[in-house]
Amino acid sequence: MQAPTKYLDPEVVARLTGLELKARLVVEGFISGLHTSPYKGFSQEFADYRQYMPGDEPKRLDWKVYGRTDRFYIKEYQDETNLRAYILLDKSGSMGYGPRMSKLEYAKYLCASLAYLFHRQRDSVGIATFDTRIQNFIPPSAKRTNFMHILTAIDHAQPGGETAVSSVLLELAQKLRRRGLVVVVSDLLDEHRAVLRALRSFRYRKHELLVLHILDQNESTFPFEKQALFVDMETQNEMTIQPDLVRASYRKKFQLLLDSYRHTLLSARIGYELMYTNTPYDRALLAYVHKRGMLL
Repeated sequence: MQAPTKYLDPEVVARLTGLELKARLVVEGFISGLHTSPYKGFSQEFADYRQYMPGDEPKRLDWKVYGRTDRFYIKEYQDETNLRAYILLDKSGSMGYGPRMSKLEYAKYLCASLAYLFHRQRDSVGIATFDTRIQNFIPPSAKRTNFMHILTAIDHAQPGGETAVSSVLLELAQKLRRRGLVVVVSDLLDEHRAVLRALRSFRYRKHELLVLHILDQNESTFPFEKQALFVDMETQNEMTIQPDLVRASYRKKFQLLLDSYRHTLLSARIGYELMYTNTPYDRALLAYVHKRGMLL
């Protein structure tokens, strides 16, 4: 199966080789020498059923269940279930902003690199893309075909509707019932208290959570000089602004927002990293993985 490779730079892939993104918490699964597991030995004990997905081996189908339900399910065993990694990609309209590279393009490179890293570690990785609702959901799997489906989903992600980060994250927290590592890639431009509540809901459900906060430098510094018409990328509302009159107040409020995200998330034992699109994504990712490695 062929999949888009635009977002997997060979040079970045080469630098990712040899890195490990380990889970801090005990994970529900087994992978030799990499992640701590609550299971001992190489048990073939039945763990659960899950719905058949493209790429699964047909020989693993449970035909008795098919006979009762007329649906295809396969059995999972404890020793076949590695770390489950869920990548949650925000593709709302505001992610389309960027005078050079949009936040969404930057995020797509990050997500593809992370998916590759998990796949190379033989972890089960899945992805959800969302704007006002979940647009695409690929359950975690360690299969190469699943990895190709993830790359395709990343390639097809385009800026969508208005922001509904908090409500969609709450929905996803309820949807992801098997404990795992959740990576949220978003500009978090929604009512921040609601977003923080939604992010903490993953921790309540015993997931480990990493938040990669993607912003354009202009959103933080507000460098604009001349009076201009500003257009909301999600609602299309327009406002004429004289930047000199609002810059100081804007910067102060924006910094307070960033400080609130950082302090609240780190206090809740949620990994947080602010990434600006003017920093090469591979450098930002490698620096974060190295820093995280030192904290484990």
